[in-house]
Amino acid sequence: MPDPNVAYRDRIGSPVVGTAPRLLLLGSGELGREIALEAMRLGAEVIAVDRYPNAPAMQVAHRHHVIPMTDPAELRAVVEREAPELIVPEIEQVATEELLRLESDGWTVIPNAEATRLTMDRERLRRRAVDLARVPTSRFQVAASLDEARAAARAIGFPCLFKSMMSSSGHGMTRVDRPEQVDRAYIEASEHGRVPDPRVMVEEFLRFDREVTMLTLRHYAPGGRRETTVLAPIAHARPGTLYHESWQPERFPAPVEAELDRVARRITDSLGGFGLFGVECFVAGDRVYFSEVSPRPHDTGLVTLGSQWNSEFALHARAILGLPYRGPEPTTPAAAHVILADRSAPAPELGGLSEALTEPGVRLYLFGKPEAYPDRRLGVAVARGATLPEARRKAAAAAHAVEAKIAYPPVPPRPR
Repeated sequence: MPDPNVAYRDRIGSPVVGTAPRLLLLGSGELGREIALEAMRLGAEVIAVDRYPNAPAMQVAHRHHVIPMTDPAELRAVVEREAPELIVPEIEQVATEELLRLESDGWTVIPNAEATRLTMDRERLRRRAVDLARVPTSRFQVAASLDEARAAARAIGFPCLFKSMMSSSGHGMTRVDRPEQVDRAYIEASEHGRVPDPRVMVEEFLRFDREVTMLTLRHYAPGGRRETTVLAPIAHARPGTLYHESWQPERFPAPVEAELDRVARRITDSLGGFGLFGVECFVAGDRVYFSEVSPRPHDTGLVTLGSQWNSEFALHARAILGLPYRGPEPTTPAAAHVILADRSAPAPELGGLSEALTEPGVRLYLFGKPEAYPDRRLGVAVARGATLPEARRKAAAAAHAVEAKIAYPPVPPRPR
């Protein structure tokens, strides 16, 4: 797959009034906000786009637009209006077919339009992993109806996982232990992913030891040579199906780390382009299985705000702007723990900040989201420690201190 037109550079102009690279951010959540900030620190001009007003990245960007993100005509209109040097998808719910057409018309999509489309479809991604990248994965089948789902579950065996075809952060995923749970799991996967789709993936439930993210950067080295850098493993915990906590660096025996590195490189090489990828893997004993990949900074990588001098967002911005990087860099034991809402309300107020910031080595990132709903991420606590257990304890304590003091204004009554 050809790489997009990301040119090596060593100078940047002035934003708004000059010739700075213009970056159109498609998706303006908490990850998008950090990308925007890092790109702006490097002199880029940032335009944030999302489906709802006052999204986190909109609060810091030079300009913003609110559009239905899956509408091809609206997406093309904002691209032609802003004429960005780089189109940077940050969320899954984007009109990916229009991105392909835009790229064919000469616009640059990060990392490229095909990678963006491919990684938003579990079936296409698994086929790419197995047939082209040739990395090990769990057994899986695709079902397009309830009858096919029942047959696939019997073939894969119990327990198994039902997953939405287009999803992220665990949305639409259910563990199925018995045949009588299949019908509900199929409905959950087909109706509650990022986009409703009758096709679902039925996947073998691997009894793994650890789930890790391998942040992998495709970038220029000093002098203009293209390189790939794989960062230290990030482990994470999901009490349910949603990201809850992550820490770095997670240690493995040398052969396992080498296999994690190999899988990450093969997957990202098969996708091409520039920027940071989050490659998710399972480790079972001395075996590594590929799970998923996102062609952008990953939620588990929020820990890099404390563990690395250059966070995943700084590395992504540097790579897509064509600026060089020589790594990897030393990693400090650190952990991140999400701050979650427990109910629906507009304009939540986050308290408990004094208690959360009592210990040294703790930072809070409050996302400024205009509305809360159950399990929505409103912020993250990031902590450093002499050891990973210390960092995890401090991050969890800070996050829980904030959660305990979130105030929810009453929801105004609907007009009659």
